[in-house]
Formats: sequence, C-alpha cells, structure tokens
Amino acid sequence: MGSLSIWHWLIIAAVFVLFFGAKRMPDAARSLGKSLRIFKTEVTQMQSEGGAPQNAAPQTPAAPAPAAELPAAPQVQPTVTQPTAQPHGEPKSI
Repeated sequence: MGSLSIWHWLIIAAVFVLFFGAKRMPDAARSLGKSLRIFKTEVTQMQSEGGAPQNAAPQTPAAPAPAAELPAAPQVQPTVTQPTAQPHGEPKSI
C-alpha cells in the first residue's frame, strides 16, 4: 500500500500531460531544475556559514574615515510656506 507501482506512475504522468500539455512539460521541468539548483546552493551556503566557530572574536569595524576624505553633504535651505486659508475661528475681513 505504501509504494507506487509502474502503473500508478504512468497514470500520474498522463494526468500531468493532460493538465499542462506536451509543449509546457519541458519548460516546467527546466524551471523545476533551476529551482532545485538554487535551493541546493542556498542550503550549502547556509551550512558553510553555520560552520564558523561560535567562540571566535567578533570582527571590529574599520575606523571611520577622517572628515577631510568624506564628501561634503549638500546644503539644503528649509522652505517656509505661508498659510493661504484663514483658521476657522477668525472672521473674514471685507
């Protein structure tokens, strides 16, 4: 009951061909292969990052660059806008 026979696999393949069509099957297999390849590289990358020793000293950040080497920030003048409408509480002058 737990394993699938060859007839089960043939029926599953026929259902896939009926649903997706024969033209889309190579594209679907290609995209599935790419997805599995990306997944595999991500898993191996995560495993290699996790393999670093836990008690290693944390890296100290580099010293900040002196102020003379930093580019100057652009000077922005604040704009002040005048209200165009009068508050609700004041009567309008004629």
